[in-house]
Amino acid sequence: MVVRETVIRPFGNSAGLTIPKAILDRFKLAEGDAVFIVETEEGMLITPYDPEFKDAMAIYEEGARAYRNAMHELSDR
Repeated sequence: MVVRETVIRPFGNSAGLTIPKAILDRFKLAEGDAVFIVETEEGMLITPYDPEFKDAMAIYEEGARAYRNAMHELSDR
């Protein structure tokens, strides 16, 4: 595990933190990219991956299986 320290700084009426370039490069992040702050039992996790996306994909896959024939028919049009 790599540990990096950063400082929370004021940005207008909010606050923000800087992410070192090495971490931005490693996770292929750039200015303007969205990140998600997830509260965990260990503290706070900052991630570029939407934690709700996995749940949404599971729901989609369930529907796609249930309506496989209909989806196939629609794809032929």
